[in-house]
Parts: sequence; structure tokens; C-alpha cells
Amino acid sequence: MTKTEMIRFLILRSIGNFLVLFALFGVGMTFGPAVYEEIKFRFHTAQGVHYVVATEKQQQVYTNGQLGDILLNANEKILVAPDPVFSIIIPKIGAAAKIIPNVDSTNQREYITYLQQGVAHAKGSVFPGLIGTTYLFAHSTDNFWNVGRYNAVFYLLKDLAIHDDIYLFFQDHRYNYKVDRIEIIDPDEVSLLTQAQESGEQLVLQTCWPPGTTWKRLIVIAKPSLSTKN
Repeated sequence: MTKTEMIRFLILRSIGNFLVLFALFGVGMTFGPAVYEEIKFRFHTAQGVHYVVATEKQQQVYTNGQLGDILLNANEKILVAPDPVFSIIIPKIGAAAKIIPNVDSTNQREYITYLQQGVAHAKGSVFPGLIGTTYLFAHSTDNFWNVGRYNAVFYLLKDLAIHDDIYLFFQDHRYNYKVDRIEIIDPDEVSLLTQAQESGEQLVLQTCWPPGTTWKRLIVIAKPSLSTKN
């Protein structure tokens, strides 16, 4: 092998190694956050950890900056609403996040900004307690290198089952829901949102499916439980 051929070989090998590493990096950035959340969830489940919703008094303690005072024990964790004005809590998957209201789901620049802060309430859908659909969405990606920037609270929606509890806190009231059905739909299926004010009272949660992609949408539909408001 001549010197020129050796140099060419080393250049090609370096480029090949770079492309392989870049591909692995892309896969890690895309699915890493979802894998982390999944491992954490499975570990807590194996350890017998379960989550409970904070009482009104415990919520006040948290709001006053005394979170350490309301922790129970290693196997029982209290979930508090990050913002009593508008938040979501899902005990089954240990999720608690602030909700940003009236986010335009058709404006990518707008919703990408808000999804870095929490869960988005779709503009045009109703607020809790009103007749119609309260539509919430989280984790939407434009490029794989951005996936880690978005709130991962909805990564584990796939682990919910029928009758699991979901709680919304809106203007200092708590609204209770139970999962009614779970579906995987195409991204261009928007009837649940466009007809948000025509249906009965319900809650819809949306996330990307599979996690880290924009191929499909995982939809969780929940109905108000008998005790709707606290």
C-alpha cells in the first residue's frame, strides 16, 4: 500500500468512525431520556415505591417552601402540584408538572418554547370543570438533538391502564379523572382537538409515539370521576 493509499484509507476510516459515533449519539439523544424514565419507573416499582397526592395542608407546606416537612418514607412519596393555578398529577407514574394554558398547537415555534417548561394546554380546548375536552400535550420534537430539552413527564403515559387516576389542579381546585381508554393515532388525526367544545367533559393527554419520535401520537382519554372537584 502506497503512502497516498494509506492516507486515503485513514481518512475514509475516520469518516466512517465519525458517522457511526454520530449515529449512536443521535440514538442516545433520541431515546435516552425515555429509557432513563423507564428504568427509574421500573426500579421504583420493584422497590415498592408508590405515590400519593398531597392533601390541601401538605400542598400549602410545599408552597411555603417546606417540602422536606411533608416527605413520608422511602416507599411512599407525596406528589404536589407545582403550580396550584394549573398543574397535572399522575400518581401511577409519579408525574407532576405545571401546565401552560392556551398554547397554539399549530405554531411550532410557540409550543416548542413552552414544552421546555412543562405541559401545554391546547388553545381552543376547554379548561377543567367545563363541558368539552381539556387537551394537554407534552414532548414534541423537531430534531433529535432537541429531545432532551423537552419535559419528560408524559414519557410514561404508555404505562397507564384503564381506571388509573389523573388529577388536574386549576385555580386552586382539584379535578379528578380516571383513564377511560388509550389509543395510538396518526399525527394528522386532530378531531379530538378540533371538536373539543362539542364533546362531553373529558381530559385528553397526548405525547409522541414511540418516545423520542414524531411518527405517531399516544392518546390517553380520561373521564371525570364521581368526586370531580375538591
